[in-house]
Amino acid sequence: MSLKWRFLIALLLLTMAGKGHGLSVYEPLCPTTLARQEQPLTNAQQARRMFNQVYDMVFGKQGATLHYSVNIIGVFKTEGTIWYKEKKSKFIDEKYDAYSDGTTYWRAERKKKEVTVFDMNDDKRDKYATKFQFKPDNYDYSIKRDDRHYWITLKAKRGVKGIKEARVQLDIRTRHPQAIRVKLGIFHTTVKISNFKAGGIPDNIFVFDKGRYADYRMVDKRKKG
Repeated sequence: MSLKWRFLIALLLLTMAGKGHGLSVYEPLCPTTLARQEQPLTNAQQARRMFNQVYDMVFGKQGATLHYSVNIIGVFKTEGTIWYKEKKSKFIDEKYDAYSDGTTYWRAERKKKEVTVFDMNDDKRDKYATKFQFKPDNYDYSIKRDDRHYWITLKAKRGVKGIKEARVQLDIRTRHPQAIRVKLGIFHTTVKISNFKAGGIPDNIFVFDKGRYADYRMVDKRKKG
C-alpha cells in the first residue's frame, strides 16, 4: 500500500477529534446522561458535546493508545497502533514508524532503512497533510444510540473540502471509540478500532530512539537556524 493511503488512515485517527473547547477531561457517564441535562440540548448540541468529550479522552494530558485496522478488498489492507498525548504522538504499522515529541517529527521506513526528520509543524512532512485537514466547526453534528452504541455523524457544510462525512461509533458504557466510517469525495472506508486505553501513557514512549535506527540513513529536512 502506498504512503498516501497509510498517511490518510493515520490522519483520520489523528485529526477526527479536531480541537478541544475547554471541556474537562473525560469522565465516565451513564448511558442516560444525555436525557438528564439541566437545560435541554438539541440533538446537534448533544452530538457536539459528546464529540468534544471523546476528544478530551483521547488527546488529553493522560494520553491514550489504540490499535486500528482497515481492509478494503482489492484496494488496500493495513493495521497499526497509535499513541497520543496532547501534542505528542507515535505511529507504527507494518512498514513505517513515526514519532513526534511535539516539536520534531521522525518517520522511519523500515524496508529502505531510512529516517526522515521534519519540524513538527512543517506541512512538507507529507504532501497530503494540507489536503485533508479537519476543522470541527466545518461540520453539522447529529447523534443516535441503541442498547450498545452511540453513533455521532458529521456532515460537511457546503463548500468544505476533504472529509465530506464521518460516522463515529462509541461504546455506550465507556464512550471508547470503536470505529470511524469516513467519506473523502467518492472514497469510503471504515477504520476499526480495538485495544483502546486512556491514561497511563509515559512521555518516553514518544522519544525517538536513535540507537534503534543506528544503521538507517538519516535525511534531515528541518529548517536551519
